[in-house]
Amino acid sequence: MSGGFPPSARLANEIARQFGHKPPADAATAIANHIKAVWDPRMKRALVDYVDAGADDLDPVAVLAANQVRATLK
Repeated sequence: MSGGFPPSARLANEIARQFGHKPPADAATAIANHIKAVWDPRMKRALVDYVDAGADDLDPVAVLAANQVRATLK
């Protein structure tokens, strides 16, 4: 994918909105658990790569979640 907002980032933002009522650390853990359990490895990698590229349009809680997911990638 060249440029643009990747689907994995859009989905991470949508999930983050669903957890907006929780404290950020709790929300990030819940999001990361969902991503680890459900997402395809390519989507996980795309999200982490997007964070590494700057991801200034990604919800801060989604960034925290992506950093938790990073630890599980091979």
